[in-house]
Formats: sequence, structure tokens, C-alpha cells
Amino acid sequence: MIEFLFFALVAAGTGWLLRRKHRQRVAAGPPAGVPGMARRPAGEGRWRAGRVYAEGGAARWQPGRGPAVPLAGAREGSVRAPSVREGLSINPGSRIVTCATADGGPDVEIAVMAPDLHELLAAVPPDTP
Repeated sequence: MIEFLFFALVAAGTGWLLRRKHRQRVAAGPPAGVPGMARRPAGEGRWRAGRVYAEGGAARWQPGRGPAVPLAGAREGSVRAPSVREGLSINPGSRIVTCATADGGPDVEIAVMAPDLHELLAAVPPDTP
């Protein structure tokens, strides 16, 4: 009988803490930036999780760990769906945007989910000849 009372108190306390945390997250609003994964150079290397920020017209890729990769002069080259092999590393429902850097460095591939694609394309302008 005492065990049931103990488990009921633990369940009530856990529910209260989870509800409190949920209310804090809702009050804070959505996080800034576009979540996604990137790899550099394009077509090689590992996919790294992070966010694309576009404050002040200068876009940048901020990985979960490590320094930010500036995308200030980057241009959108192509948009495609991931291959079957890439779909094992990233979400198969995502879209991959290849960005050519302005400084002549290696291209960057950024994978975002389809609803976030328009926000990413607004941050990285299209490549116009």
C-alpha cells in the first residue's frame, strides 16, 4: 500500500515538472535559425548537425560544435532530394541545397527539411550568371 502511494507521488511530481518545462519552452518561442545538416566540401565528408542563421543579410552555418562557416557571398547552385545512400545519414524527406562560396573555396551542401527550404533559399540567393 505504501508503494502505491509512493509511486503516485512520484508520478504527480514528474507530471508537474514536465508541464512546467513545456510551459517554459512555449513561452520562449521557436529557436532562431534554420535547423539542418551540412557537409563541406560538397559530395564528401560527414554530415554535421547545426543551424543556418541569416541576421543582417550575412548568412552563416553554425555547427553544433566548432567554428561558424560564413556564407556571406555564397550562392545557391542546385536543390535536390537526397540519394538512397545519403538518406541513411540524413532524413530522406529533406532537400539538399548546394551552395557555391564566393571566395572560391569548397562548395557547401546544406540539407534542410522541406518546410524550412524557403527560409534557407531566402538566406542564400540563387546563382545568376
